[in-house]
Parts: sequence; C-alpha cells; structure tokens
Amino acid sequence: MKAMTNAHALPLPLNAPVLQPRLWLALFAVLLLAAWTSMAQAQTVRIKEVAAVQGVRSNQLTGFGLVVGLDGTGDQTTQMPYTAQGMNNYLQQLGLTLPADAKVQFKNVAAVMVTAQLPAFAQPGQMIDVTVSSMGNAKSLRGGTLIATPLKGLDGEIYAIAQGNLLVGGAGAAAGGSKVQVNHLSAGRIPAGAQVERTVPTAFALGPTIDLGLNAADFQTARRVAEAINSRMGAGVASAIDGRLVRLQAPIDPHARVGFLAEVEDIPMQAVIPVAKVIVNTRTGSIVMNQAVTLAPVAVAHGNLSVSISSTPVISQANPLAPGGQTVVAEKADIQITQEGGSLIQMDAAPQLADLVRMLNSLGATPQDLLAILQAIKAAGAMNAELEVI
Repeated sequence: MKAMTNAHALPLPLNAPVLQPRLWLALFAVLLLAAWTSMAQAQTVRIKEVAAVQGVRSNQLTGFGLVVGLDGTGDQTTQMPYTAQGMNNYLQQLGLTLPADAKVQFKNVAAVMVTAQLPAFAQPGQMIDVTVSSMGNAKSLRGGTLIATPLKGLDGEIYAIAQGNLLVGGAGAAAGGSKVQVNHLSAGRIPAGAQVERTVPTAFALGPTIDLGLNAADFQTARRVAEAINSRMGAGVASAIDGRLVRLQAPIDPHARVGFLAEVEDIPMQAVIPVAKVIVNTRTGSIVMNQAVTLAPVAVAHGNLSVSISSTPVISQANPLAPGGQTVVAEKADIQITQEGGSLIQMDAAPQLADLVRMLNSLGATPQDLLAILQAIKAAGAMNAELEVI
C-alpha cells in the first residue's frame, strides 16, 4: 500500500521549494487576515462622519457695507439712493456734513451686502472669511476696499467687524459698445476679513448629557452608533433616543468632556447600507443613483419621434405693365415627421449598480429619455428605489 501511494505521487521539479504544512497554514492565515482587514476598512466609518454634537454649529452673520476705491464702476447714486445715504451717514460719523442740497455722484462707491459664517467656539480676536456681494447696479467690485462694516446675528447683536481689500475672481473690459467679461464681477471674498468681537454661548458644558445628532435619520445607524460607543466606553454610556438622536452620559468636568468627545468621535462603526435612491435633476438632466438600487426583470421599448419644420419665403411680383399690381410675400412651410424604429428590450434583474448602468446604457437614450424611462420603471414596480426629482 505504501509503494502504491509513492507510485501515484506527482513528481516535483528538482529545484522547487517544498513548503511545510505549518508554512502553508501561516500563509493562508496572513492572506485571510489581509482580506478581512481590507473588507473591514471598506465597510467601517467613524462616528464623526455620521453624527455631530447638537448645539455645536456655526451662525450666520450679515451686514450692510460700502466698497470704495472702484475705478468708476460703482453704483449710479441717482438710481440707488441707499448708496448715497449710506455714504452720507458714514461721513457724518467722521465729522463731515454735506449740504442738504448737495448733489454728489459717488461713482467709485458701491453698496454691498456682507455675509459670513461664525464658527462654533469662535473667540474674540479670531479672523473669519467674508463674502461681499453688490446690492446695486455697480459694474464691478474689482480693486475695491470694504470699509469697516459691523456684522450682526439674527438677534441684532454685533459679533464681528469686517474690513479689507476684495478678491474678485473675474475680469472684464468694455469699449465702443463691445463688452468682454470672464466670471462674475459683482461679488468677491476677503480671506480673514472679519474679526470676531463676541462669542456665542453654547450648551456644550451644561447638563449631564450630550446629544449626538445623526446627519441622516436612520434607526439602524442610531442603534449601531450607540452599540459602538457602549462597546468602547462602557455599557450605558450611549442610548438611541430615536432615528436621529443618540444621548451620551458625559463627564461633568468641561475639560474631561473634550477628551471624552474626541474619543467618541474617533470610534469606528460598521457602515449602514443606504436607502436605495435615484436623484434626478430636471434642470441639468443629471441622474445619480447609489449602490443599493436594484432592478427587477422588465421590458422597455424606446424610440424617438422628431418633427422638422422649415419655412421658405416666396415673393410674387406683378407684371411690369399690369395696372394696380402689388408684390405679395408669402411663406412655404415644409413639415417632416421622422420616427425611429423602437425595439422591445428585455432588462434582466440587476442586483448591482454596474449591471443596472450597463443595461440603461444599452438603450442608447439621452439623459432626458432616461428620466422618463426610470419614472416608468418605478411606476411599473420594477425598481426598488426611491425616485427623487430636484
């Protein structure tokens, strides 16, 4: 029996390396660990990517300002009275009073609206970016300087002061009735153009709990967030209140809360399969779908109908010696209707996004046609996805 086994053994090359069973087992374990690690990395996200601390958010600031130093491209003050009124008020603050009957044209001044985002935990003295947009009929804000402008919140309090030179990402020229313009000249930005003057109080250090708000309402995500936090920080630390809110039992010490939240936000969790959704933009014809969209077997017939109308002017003149002759101008219309042959295409079940895209491309339809086809497939119950039109 032993000799028969050796006789049927496969011969090996003379210089072929022979691996021991332990080496084969170790190599298999390494490959399995690498595959498992890559799959885990592809399917895990951090909690900070799916949730944010409630109450820690930015605030909108707005203000009315004046941009000076324009090269004759400012507002026409005869048509924009608030530009002249704003300039007069600013000059009065500087101790200059204009006569009541003075007609001053501020061609180098433009009235603007200044907006900014006050980030969370912003402290006095920090600098934030501002956006400056023209309110009147100024031709260009290029080369202008924004004078000191208070930025207020919705409560009417001043939280920042903006001032600085504008950066306008455009250019233009006009002469002799011709005009050339690249990008937009009526808006610009001032990097670090506003200084924070007041802080916004937050409830971050108040109360024994901290709430995490999910970016998208989903009960499965809320449950997995709570489970991931409890497995790392201890049982009972996190509890899912609903599909949007997860409540944490946080330390009372504000300094300890910073470290607590830093560790919580960095906890990995298993990603949740998103809701199958197809987004259709009717203005641009864009169609976007996620990986969860699947298709049941369905048959689709697609064909195009085109109508072409051309008009040719026809002029009929009377004879030279005809009394009372007139020239008659008429039009000759030529209408053609062309219908391309449509075919019934069988679309099999598509469990993956790549299969669905390949079958839709096989129809040879334009984005506008695909919009109608997807709506019809959804109405027929062959697509298990939410169709959202924006």
